[in-house]
Amino acid sequence: MMLSRRKLPALNALRAFEVAGRCLSFRRAAEELGVTQGAVAQQVRSLEEHLGVLLFQRLPRGLALTPKGIVYLASMTRAFDIMGEATSVMAERSNTVTISVTPTFAAKLLIPRLGELNALFPDIELKTVATESISDFDVDQVDIAVRLSHAPFSSGLHAEPLFPQELVVVASPLLLKGQSTSLSLEVLPQFPLLHDAHNHWPTVLQTTEKIAGAKFNQTSLAIDAALAGQGVALVCRAFVAQDIELGRLVPLLDHSFFIKPDYFLVKKKGVQVSAAVNAVWQWCLDEFVPK
Repeated sequence: MMLSRRKLPALNALRAFEVAGRCLSFRRAAEELGVTQGAVAQQVRSLEEHLGVLLFQRLPRGLALTPKGIVYLASMTRAFDIMGEATSVMAERSNTVTISVTPTFAAKLLIPRLGELNALFPDIELKTVATESISDFDVDQVDIAVRLSHAPFSSGLHAEPLFPQELVVVASPLLLKGQSTSLSLEVLPQFPLLHDAHNHWPTVLQTTEKIAGAKFNQTSLAIDAALAGQGVALVCRAFVAQDIELGRLVPLLDHSFFIKPDYFLVKKKGVQVSAAVNAVWQWCLDEFVPK
């Protein structure tokens, strides 16, 4: 019959027995535990009285386990090993941060900055989950999420705006071949148009007709195709800002298009989070919120 937890021996007594059983010496057990030899002997004696069982034979030079002591030691060692493993997992978890982001956010914004993040926080292990699906913070064990969404959010979530969805029309200089980069909407269909899953071209071109062009299930792929000179992409400025700055892509219109929803940084409310989660949360705000 299993004892009530309230009737279990004191943890200090069990620890003293386990160490003494491994060392077969109260003196060496005391050194490992950082207490006096007398304290270890007293804890073991208290445990034997609690159990009504003799666990050790006291010898002139050390200790010997009784048959019941041998069996009990095997179980206690296994129990302390389990507690040690569980504690190690929790310690590792305290330095692990899981962030859920869209695939394009991961490819174009997060991955290029991982070196900087690692340099700032070398002890933090960042786990990135790239998905378009809305994360369940508990089921998916996600600490932070970046999502294209609308405010207000549910009362259980804390959300901070990152950047608006500002669409720009971009292409590689390879595609333009010296043509002007200040074009009008009317001439854009003369170029191969690249489509992603968001399919904003009909809205921008104000048409209900089918628009030809290569289709991709992720915006990052449409951007890569544009970089390769395969066509014109309509994408969020944040994802191509560095490519524009470096001249790998050029805007084809003198204006952009702001549409909803926006990008937000999200985490759960009402839960105690680690210092690592707080550090990554603030780093995201510092990095991705426009200055």
